[in-house]
Amino acid sequence: MNKLSKGWLWGAVLLLMACSGKKQPGDDSMIQDPHSYAQPQQVAVKHLNLHLRVDFENKRLQGRATWSIERKTDSDTLILDIRQMAIERVTLSDGEGETGAYYYTGEPDPILGRPLKIALKPDTRMVSVFYHTLPEAAALQWLAPVQTAGGTSPFLFTQSQAILARTWIPCQDSPGVRFTYEATVEVPAGLMALMSAQNPTQKSDNGVYTFTMPQPIPSYLLALAVGDIQFRALGPRSGVYAEPPVIEAAAYELADTEKMMEAAEKLYGPYRWGRYDVIILPPSFPFGGMENPRLTFATPTILAGDRSLVSLIAHELAHSWSGNLVTNANWNDFWLNEGFTTYFEHRIMEEVYGPEYEKMLAVLSLQSLKSFIQELGDTHPDTRLQLDLAGRDPDAGMSLIAYEKGHFFLRMLETHFGRETWDAFLRQYFETFAFQTMTSERFVEYLREKLLQGNRELERELRIQEWVFEPGLPENYPRIQSAELAAVDSAVARFRDGAAAGELATAGWTTQHWLYFLRRLPDPLSIDQMLDLDRTFHFSDSKNSEILNLWLQKAISAKYTPAYPALERFLLSQGRRKFLRPIYKKLAETAEGLELARYIYRKARPRYHWISVNSIDPILQWQSL
Repeated sequence: MNKLSKGWLWGAVLLLMACSGKKQPGDDSMIQDPHSYAQPQQVAVKHLNLHLRVDFENKRLQGRATWSIERKTDSDTLILDIRQMAIERVTLSDGEGETGAYYYTGEPDPILGRPLKIALKPDTRMVSVFYHTLPEAAALQWLAPVQTAGGTSPFLFTQSQAILARTWIPCQDSPGVRFTYEATVEVPAGLMALMSAQNPTQKSDNGVYTFTMPQPIPSYLLALAVGDIQFRALGPRSGVYAEPPVIEAAAYELADTEKMMEAAEKLYGPYRWGRYDVIILPPSFPFGGMENPRLTFATPTILAGDRSLVSLIAHELAHSWSGNLVTNANWNDFWLNEGFTTYFEHRIMEEVYGPEYEKMLAVLSLQSLKSFIQELGDTHPDTRLQLDLAGRDPDAGMSLIAYEKGHFFLRMLETHFGRETWDAFLRQYFETFAFQTMTSERFVEYLREKLLQGNRELERELRIQEWVFEPGLPENYPRIQSAELAAVDSAVARFRDGAAAGELATAGWTTQHWLYFLRRLPDPLSIDQMLDLDRTFHFSDSKNSEILNLWLQKAISAKYTPAYPALERFLLSQGRRKFLRPIYKKLAETAEGLELARYIYRKARPRYHWISVNSIDPILQWQSL
């Protein structure tokens, strides 16, 4: 029964009910997430039985989400997060029969959406929400056939992190709430559906797919992809999915995935998720990768043809321990997911490709971190590891700080304590807190107990408080030396001194050499220098997205117009925010650049995911046009 007609009265009743109940000491769910209306410390969801029908024509999911619940107090209210969806009805079940439920939806917030407050009966064990998503649901990217690699079938993918799961499933949308799930998904015949769960490798004849996720996960790791998709095995526990025109290139590029899994297990213990597969999504995917359990979502921009950008796969694989296994309790502590993962990524790359290769990656990482801190200012609060994102979209905290300052903090600890001691500590950390949440304070306490052993003088010497809770980059950050990149410095010096590009010793350079080279060149370069570099190294025609991204920024600074056709193609052909944001920002620095940016963006914006649009609109002042 939909009793919304009694909204005012019932809203007051539910508010009183939600405030009742006794707290249970020591429960991780006691940590109130500033980005969720849910009160899992009172009533928590434990298992999801999901049924979805994918409607490409109307750009909506028709759904039924049935939640098994756990009462932790005497509260009679279940609170779920919803946004950009229509609730049709809600029912309750005691395990025997089903009855209609009183429910109430609160006032909408532009970031948080709305609370869905459901009145429970004393014997309620399950709650079913019947709903459909709206076409503008932010997590859902509906692609027409022309926007895909194959060009003949539509495609859908989700992006739930950070708080977008609530736009396609009514849920307790907080990383501190874990649940298992099973799902049935109906899609048009000829398409394949995949989720962050046990997945098929062949298309279903009738378009119906079933999924099971036996390990408990938070809502931001819920994921769905639907399209004309094929599968290739990479090893006994790994494989790759992609559209038919992309599948062979993807299988070649990701051939070392099984080696990465073995390297990761050697470092920090067994892989706990069964299989590790990757899907290469269409170009509009806004991130490099998303660590959905069992099925990493990845951008096609990593398909460089020479396996030079697969550190991204090492990163997403590492999330199977840091993030997916031990998870930040809320988004203020995002660094606990990403800093640990970035550190782990570097260790995997060292194990598979050698120490010198990893050193090059580390030097580039440190360059990026210093540049980012300089841009924000070293006293800016967003350069802290632990953030205060209350009242802000948590997406604002997903910056380089969490990834690289977190990485170098852990690297500093490894340097001080030695690799053997540090690895033993980190392995124990993953084992002790598996399938649990973590806060910055709790990690520091664990560090004090297990590694510092109560030595407060050593804690001050290592600047633990400064690293985690204060802005800027502490002075005791690790210094990285790379002999390979020292040779690149010599080439940069020669070019600055007037040597022609063709005279430089660049034989055998990898992507990392070229990225370092481009970063070290003066900015802006002269038009003659740009022409010389482009004629010699063909940067404007590069198929390597990382190299092309840096080159195009150089071209904008130098007003090197021969690269502008490549610039437009790049902005129209991919939607990865890491590349889009700095290019549009660079263009917006001048009046003529802003005009060009808006001209391209008008065509590109409909192809981008909401997450990318949400970042670029303010740069170009799009809403004011």
